[in-house]
Amino acid sequence: MAKFGEGDKRWIVEERVDGTNVHNWHWAERNCIEWSRSFLSSLLSGLTILDGEGGLAIRTKALDKLEGEAYVNIRKGKVIPGYELSLSLSWEGEARDSTAGGDPLVKVSGSVEVPYLADENAGEDPEVRITIRDDDGPVGRRIKDAFIAKGKPVVLEKLRAYVQAMAKGGPAMDELETKKPPSVVGKNQSAASPAAGGKTAPTASVAGNAAVATKEKKKTKEGFKNISLTEKFYCRARDIYEILMDENRWKGFTQSNARISKEVGGQFSLFDGSITGVNEELQEAKLIVQKWRFGSWPEGVHSTVRLTFDEPEQGVTIVKLTQTNVPEEDKYGNATVVENTERGWRDLIFHKIRAVFGFGM
Repeated sequence: MAKFGEGDKRWIVEERVDGTNVHNWHWAERNCIEWSRSFLSSLLSGLTILDGEGGLAIRTKALDKLEGEAYVNIRKGKVIPGYELSLSLSWEGEARDSTAGGDPLVKVSGSVEVPYLADENAGEDPEVRITIRDDDGPVGRRIKDAFIAKGKPVVLEKLRAYVQAMAKGGPAMDELETKKPPSVVGKNQSAASPAAGGKTAPTASVAGNAAVATKEKKKTKEGFKNISLTEKFYCRARDIYEILMDENRWKGFTQSNARISKEVGGQFSLFDGSITGVNEELQEAKLIVQKWRFGSWPEGVHSTVRLTFDEPEQGVTIVKLTQTNVPEEDKYGNATVVENTERGWRDLIFHKIRAVFGFGM
């Protein structure tokens, strides 16, 4: 039992870099704003509204703005989404003169504004404003009216898809699916007894599938997975290398304590000691290889992080990350280690470096 006034740290609700939520006892809040930006962009960008019908061509271009907040709270499979967003989407259209060989008669551009998309109105369609920038003449108004008639229902359909995705857990959907108990059908099938006589004759396809599964298991150790990420930065390779190997810069963009040796064989400690490891191989502006682990991982478990830096053109650097032998569960039994580790690299390291040092998104 903990001392009076202290409490057991395993049960204290706090921000943890490893994302550990011991036995899922407390509500886990997931920040979903970057996931929402990516998901809404994939839903709304590059949609063909009209492709020559009535001499008009209209398509959406890109998600130009997303502001507000988005999160999901999860505890033992129960999902409570929360979001209040405003967004802006650009679009372009043109009218073609059918008597002049299909040449463009008028080209226009505009925007789609959704001023308020919120969980409190999840059962209602949000307000969608269609505006046009370039031409307010009769042809321009015709294109705008066509977008309102044909494009607005499409935009609303995509927004409903986002609302449904958030209701299912947003970026945590996959985690929730993996935690669902096996279906009764699956249990019955796995426990089914052989046919009369106790003899079964496995077919060639079943045997083949088993062989494939065996080969796949050999790629990674059982209970472990690998992570692969590719990130683009608008800087020189040496700049991003130096940031990752400099403890003062780590302290700056993570707002946490860090100790980093710049020598092969030297040790490092990140995020107030939550991550520790050893440098195995270092090539300035080219390669970092480290033994790397969270304090919440089972004792003696280390992964291998390999970061390569490629500068295909001056001022542009491609960072490729592979992290092998990441345990699927931590020492408390939480099965979110791989997801939390990948999200930590992306949101707490790479995105923070871009934001703080101005290397572009």
